[in-house]
Amino acid sequence: MSPTQAPSASPIHVLSMGRLSPLFMPQLQAAFRIHVLTELTPEELAEVAPLVRGIAGSGESKVPADLMAQLPALELVSIMGVGYDGVDVAAAKAQQVMVTHTPNVLNDDVADLAIGLMLSASRQLPAADRYVRAGLWPAGAMPLARKMSGARLGIVGMGRIGQAIAQRALAFNMTVAYTARSGKPELPFAFVPSLLALAEASDFLVLITPGGAATRRLIDAPVLKALGPKGFLVNVARGSVVDELALIEALENGTIAGAGLDVFEDEPRVPDRLLALQKVVLTPHIGSATAATRQAMADLAFNNLAAHFAGQPVLTPVPECQP
Repeated sequence: MSPTQAPSASPIHVLSMGRLSPLFMPQLQAAFRIHVLTELTPEELAEVAPLVRGIAGSGESKVPADLMAQLPALELVSIMGVGYDGVDVAAAKAQQVMVTHTPNVLNDDVADLAIGLMLSASRQLPAADRYVRAGLWPAGAMPLARKMSGARLGIVGMGRIGQAIAQRALAFNMTVAYTARSGKPELPFAFVPSLLALAEASDFLVLITPGGAATRRLIDAPVLKALGPKGFLVNVARGSVVDELALIEALENGTIAGAGLDVFEDEPRVPDRLLALQKVVLTPHIGSATAATRQAMADLAFNNLAAHFAGQPVLTPVPECQP
């Protein structure tokens, strides 16, 4: 038995893209024969490849076409995360492989964080904490911050998380508008087809759109210029959605007022120029990082695998794999 293989007697072999969450991995190891890709030599992978029927990964996992092509028995890719842009879904479908993810269970946490980043950036909360700890308060007050209540919120993406952010913003008496691939007439929020127009009409621009090629560097220099010197950018989507260099330059030059960022282009590496900016609030991709939500995500990712291999429909296929 390979050292990366769990002691389970299950005949179902599953390839783990790495050492996954400790909330997810034990469930996998108890139910399936697990092989950890990052711990396999090419020869070991070639040996187990004909047996692998499932792949388990996180929202950051890369599951390319060439990997799936090496797995002739592959039936399912289960991602513990709502984002799955690292999975080549078109190649999976061509190989008749189902892809699942874990939507909805993390809506509240990501929406809460978006509001927290808006407040933290506009009211300078991390800077205020540092100000007190550094003993600077006796020398005088901090510069005045920006009020959030009553401001104009623009949301890029109006799926379930976007709607959860919008509902929370209403408690702050904010006006809410959004842009998306299409409008949702059933929602009480203004649909703005143009991203530039939305940015121009927003005090806070929150990103909660899927990653991938279609949205790569969607937020570029013209969008940031439209947001303007009193505007704040908040990204709880994917780092790839923002042209990070353009954002750094906009922050350094005062093109926008500040930002709250939970995701980055090359995370966990964050550019030194971003780290040096006091007007930016940085968090380490913690949108869903509460114990309750991560457990719910792990359970759902596992249950998708369990349902499939029990001959039942998966619970949460990605949109491209829905009937």
